[in-house]
Amino acid sequence: MARQFLCSKTLLVIVMMLWSASVYAVNTKIGIVNTDKILRESAPAVIAQLKIEKEFFPRDEQIKKMANRAKELQAQLEKEDAAISESDRRNMERTLASLSREFQRAKRQLREDLSVRQNEEFGIILEYTNEVIKNIAETEEYDLILQLQDSVYRSERIDITEQVLNALEKRIGNSTAPK
Repeated sequence: MARQFLCSKTLLVIVMMLWSASVYAVNTKIGIVNTDKILRESAPAVIAQLKIEKEFFPRDEQIKKMANRAKELQAQLEKEDAAISESDRRNMERTLASLSREFQRAKRQLREDLSVRQNEEFGIILEYTNEVIKNIAETEEYDLILQLQDSVYRSERIDITEQVLNALEKRIGNSTAPK
């Protein structure tokens, strides 16, 4: 609800700017950027994603091993249920329950840590993206550049996403972007 209000308010401000610009016969240059696309497809985003995957791969493998061990223990318990003593069965059930809790905890911790790392990396990318957008705006004399999410309609003519992607790609080539 608050986001809709904010978007509506932003749209109202834009409409008022455009209206006032037309009243004064001022040429307004507006651009739109799809930041979601930039966070998915830009060179820094791809590099960051690969870096994160490499960083979290060992923990993910460890969690998979825990899951397999729990499955094996469950299968063994079901297979040998009638053949083992009551105390052995209880010990196996406790071990399985403990392993299950450890698995859930490790999985939850991995998700939390992964989210934090992604936010860190993508925050850096957004900073670089904003610098690139500002540079494009100043160089090409844009009056306003919006995120695609804030627009109800846009012409492809004002979409500068590809231009931003290319500038980020060049920046990676110059080694000034995050690694």
